[in-house]
Amino acid sequence: MKYIIASDIHGSAFWCKKLIDAFQAENGDRLLLLGDILYHGPRNDLPDGYAPKEVIDMLNALKGKVISVAGNCEAPVDQIVLNFPVLAEYTMIPYEKKTVFLTHGHIYNENSLPPLCDGDVLVHGHTHVPVCEKREGYIIINPGSVSIPKENSHHGYAIFENGEFILKDFDGNVKASIQI
Repeated sequence: MKYIIASDIHGSAFWCKKLIDAFQAENGDRLLLLGDILYHGPRNDLPDGYAPKEVIDMLNALKGKVISVAGNCEAPVDQIVLNFPVLAEYTMIPYEKKTVFLTHGHIYNENSLPPLCDGDVLVHGHTHVPVCEKREGYIIINPGSVSIPKENSHHGYAIFENGEFILKDFDGNVKASIQI
């Protein structure tokens, strides 16, 4: 199974289109969204191409291929317009004898860890800054932000396949990778 993992679209149709193009070019099986899909929130400027209704249409066209968790900018009304569940705080993917714990990052993050076993993987967005590191007892992955990268980072996403996480920008450049 090849997962494409992305976070923090924040209603940008321009960057959502790039994400979907990457999902298709990478031949992804599932698109895992780590929240903050439709709205920019009060702390962010409007991203390029802000058009939440267009984002809704683009993502709804992928019904059945999208797995999502709620970010701090999701609202119950989002569930009315999106054809996939968006309000769960986390989801988990078992991989061999490890668990990949996926969440937005505003509740569970490196400073507030979920229950992990040694060697598990915490995947979250929220900070808009990519991370791909082995930490004491776990691995942390943050794909950064699709539309509003921070700290001079790139617009990007992650791939998870065959036990490897790869962070990429939308030009297809590998920015980091780690085997779990």
